[in-house]
Amino acid sequence: MAFHPLDPLAAAEFSAASAILAREHGVGDGWRFASIELVEPPKGAVRAFEADGTVPDRRARLVVLNRAENSTWVALVSLTDDSLLDWATVPGVQANFTVDEWDEADTALRAHPDVIAVLAGRGITDLDNVFIDTWTYGDAVIPDRFRGRRLGWADIWVRREKGANPYAGPVSGLHFVIDVNTMELLEIEDSFEVERPEVMGEYVPHLIPPRIRELSHRPPLAPLDIVQSEGPSFTVDGNLVRWQNWSLRVGFNYREGMTLHNVSYTDGGRVRPIANRLSFAEMVVPYRDPSVDHFRRTAFDIGEWGLGFMTTSLELGCDCLGEIRYLDAVLHNSRGEPYTIPNAFCIHEEDNAVLWKHVDHDGGAEVRRMRRLVVSFHVTVANYEYLVYWRFYQDGNMECEVRATGIMVVTHLDAGQPHPNGTLVDTRTYAPFHQHFIVARMDLDIDGPENTVFRSETRIEPISETNPLGLALTQQNTPIETEGFDDFEWNTQRAWKVVNEKSLNGLGTPVSYKLVPGGAIPSFFDAAAPALQRAQVIGHTVWVTPNDETERWPCGEFVNQSSVDHGLPEWIQAGRSVRDTDLVLWYVFGIHHITRPEEWPVMPADTVSFWLKPVGFFDRNPSLDVAPSPSGHCAPGTTGDAHDGHDHDGHAEHQH
Repeated sequence: MAFHPLDPLAAAEFSAASAILAREHGVGDGWRFASIELVEPPKGAVRAFEADGTVPDRRARLVVLNRAENSTWVALVSLTDDSLLDWATVPGVQANFTVDEWDEADTALRAHPDVIAVLAGRGITDLDNVFIDTWTYGDAVIPDRFRGRRLGWADIWVRREKGANPYAGPVSGLHFVIDVNTMELLEIEDSFEVERPEVMGEYVPHLIPPRIRELSHRPPLAPLDIVQSEGPSFTVDGNLVRWQNWSLRVGFNYREGMTLHNVSYTDGGRVRPIANRLSFAEMVVPYRDPSVDHFRRTAFDIGEWGLGFMTTSLELGCDCLGEIRYLDAVLHNSRGEPYTIPNAFCIHEEDNAVLWKHVDHDGGAEVRRMRRLVVSFHVTVANYEYLVYWRFYQDGNMECEVRATGIMVVTHLDAGQPHPNGTLVDTRTYAPFHQHFIVARMDLDIDGPENTVFRSETRIEPISETNPLGLALTQQNTPIETEGFDDFEWNTQRAWKVVNEKSLNGLGTPVSYKLVPGGAIPSFFDAAAPALQRAQVIGHTVWVTPNDETERWPCGEFVNQSSVDHGLPEWIQAGRSVRDTDLVLWYVFGIHHITRPEEWPVMPADTVSFWLKPVGFFDRNPSLDVAPSPSGHCAPGTTGDAHDGHDHDGHAEHQH
């Protein structure tokens, strides 16, 4: 386990960073450490370390909150020298929420006499079954009388019994507004009341009513064992993962969660860079229901909370299957104290059916099965889970997949009162329409950092003398010269190629990787909508900017209680060139969630993905050298031998 400057902060480093601020500025009681993050060294420093072992200064950036003054401070510290390098306040902003604040808000509210009284007025007296979920605010929906405070607003939910699903019991029309610095209850919003209907909102087997369980006649499954008797084909050395021709480093921070670094492919003995850094930079989840229960519900799960803080431990046989290698992650609480998330990342191989195959009339069949490497992590953000998978293939393809599961937010209705902004999912219970926008930040280095993004589109050629049958298609590749945005176009099957015009393949054409869009959805917002104003990134599919290591957050660093987008729309005003330069490709994708009864009471995973595919990066199919499967059935000369999973001697066929 050799040290590398991109390794995430260790527990001792979190403690050292917080100790510097305690020593230099008395940051302790009355303060919160909203975030402590490694300052990743620039590319040149990483290259120098890998070339000659020169270790760059190990630095951390901290965002801390003075609760008494409601002021946000940013610090830069040197862990190498145990020194404070910078210390400044950032006026008019709110740092990200912390898990401790969420927990403390629940404790404060459930103990407040006014909360107890209003719940009793609704017949709720057993507070052990009450669940209080505090959300953040956007500026446009903050009441003027509460401006200048660090605010949260709370939903109230009630379980039918201990261990039951709280999200099946919304207390409609009741919300609490709280100052999360002082934990002062500012207001009780008691708008309306709905008689609670009889719903089946349970998904844990022993809590599902017998009448529902008895309807199931699903036959049992036989065991499915995935065995790699000789262990996996990948290696893990610290945070460095190598598999087949791929090499990559796994990173982690409070905000993005898992990050991937220095992704390369060894081609004929030559190590070829593909991506310097891959991550999710923002996740915007606007609920499209203007009712009093939902009009404030626009979540910035990355900027307001942080995927790192929401990362959960993975379990063998549940979240990951097969011969697994895990990596732990280390984070901090709001006192600056470190803690470990065991098994935060799962690394494993998967069989994925056929990689390539051809049956020749004379020569028989050649078949190669596909193996892929999967690096994944899971996060739980209140009611939703997001499962993130980066997959690496033997043919040079990369895939990023996100699965959304968990429990939909629901609201009860009066009898005979349909709702136009949601779907009825249970008796007098609807789930509001909403959207999940994810912004992938991809610092790609295709054969080096000097790249250009080309818009790649298919054109229908008109019928002409040279195209009399109207069959001709041509491909138009247009370079994006200046930073800005672009949108998906179904009619031309628009995609985007990241091209290195100075690196030519064996055919004499520039090498590239193509972003193949998946899950590209429009925002469906009026241009004046406040939710869009503070998240303008979701208004377009792709953004291209020069690589600036300070430009990491597409909606700005401080999105909690924000009013405008201080990220991409402001950066691109500079009109910088993105031709033959070190650039970042931002891709916006997600789920347009028109809710369904089949997603209640727990949601089967909804899956979206996009691909990065080599286009001329290799001279030919790079997976020609994949070895045939050990089974004789994949060898030439067996094309006429239809069989039912047993070999010619009657022995069962097993995969190892």
